[in-house]
Amino acid sequence: MGDHRAAVRHHTLRTGIVEFDNGSGGTVSVPCTIRDVSAAGARLELNSSLWVAEQFTLIFRSGLRKGCRVAWRKGRLIGSAFADGYASADEQAVMMTTEEQARHRRGIGARVKAAREARGYTTAQLAEHLSVTPAFVASAEQGEADIPLYQLMHIADLLMVGLDRLVAGAAEEVDAA
Repeated sequence: MGDHRAAVRHHTLRTGIVEFDNGSGGTVSVPCTIRDVSAAGARLELNSSLWVAEQFTLIFRSGLRKGCRVAWRKGRLIGSAFADGYASADEQAVMMTTEEQARHRRGIGARVKAAREARGYTTAQLAEHLSVTPAFVASAEQGEADIPLYQLMHIADLLMVGLDRLVAGAAEEVDAA
């Protein structure tokens, strides 16, 4: 569960539907407010019912349907974990607004920069190892450019940090150890 709790959440306050089997062959649909989402799950506030099955489908306004399981409950708040692990980049794009995606990109860039600096690499040195221009590295660290997954994996290996830390950790978590 630690990975799910560590995933960066993006505040949304959007409406959605929690749908589950009622145990007798019928389907129950409960309106909810999607308070925030991450690549690993969502925090939901139920609008009416206090009970939801342990396994359910979260339906986003866009029509995206994501299988979930209850990770924790507190009154009408439910922490859900995506049943298939992490949401794909395409799914996350549907779950988050353009501004939320930009904040996420800036966070990744800041964590890459912190890891690079902690390891003593310059922008030019990192660019050389990645076979990209220093301008691309600078742009990515500012959150102005997306870093492809294969490059993030290479950066994580090169800088000796976990990929999950680059994607979902806080910038101050990256250390020189």
